Amino acid sequence: MDEIDIRLLREGGRLPEKASANASGYDLYACLPDAPVRVGNFPVRIPTGLAFAVPPGLDVQIRPRSGLASQGILSSFGTLDADYRGELFISMYTLNPEVSHVVEHGDRVAQLVITHLAAVNFVLREELSKTQRGAGGHGSTGR
Repeated sequence: MDEIDIRLLREGGRLPEKASANASGYDLYACLPDAPVRVGNFPVRIPTGLAFAVPPGLDVQIRPRSGLASQGILSSFGTLDADYRGELFISMYTLNPEVSHVVEHGDRVAQLVITHLAAVNFVLREELSKTQRGAGGHGSTGR
């Protein structure tokens, strides 16, 4: 099993946790011991109170929580690089300018999904292999 070292940057930070045994993501929690934060139509950075030392070879992605997303409250997708050692912040915003959301200390605000990175070499070619779809882009395979 892989390990990721985590540093607690301030009191109230909480380690990522799975909500169920078969969850693919680890919940991330807001570290806001002083005051709640109102999230609106423009991105707001929510502190987690944690710094990570991701080992090379792991891909750690920050993703929105589906329960919040179903209400139009999103966290932006992000990547936690292996060489970053600062605090992990979650950028949150609402899709509707008339909606706001208050984030309290300890609220689940996003999730981490962790996979192994594939080592690849990019090879420049004059032609690419043919497929049925070809160059058909956005929406070309149906709704």
